[in-house]
Amino acid sequence: MDVTPTQGADQLRQYIERVERLEEEKRALMADIRDVYSEAKHSGFDPKTMRQIIKLRAMDSDLLAEQDTLLTTYREALGLD
Repeated sequence: MDVTPTQGADQLRQYIERVERLEEEKRALMADIRDVYSEAKHSGFDPKTMRQIIKLRAMDSDLLAEQDTLLTTYREALGLD
């Protein structure tokens, strides 16, 4: 079955519109996330540290252990511990 130029244009438009809707949802979610960090900051928490913790929690446990070991090794080598 061949796709006519009109069908191709319609299909492309649908893809574009889906992406645009998703981008709008993403902007709304990002605004919500900023609000949560702002609330946390007003409660005395450090948003920068929270972001680091969130990044660490998302990491594979083996990779996290490796990163921890390297960080400790480097800190000790530089006399930071």
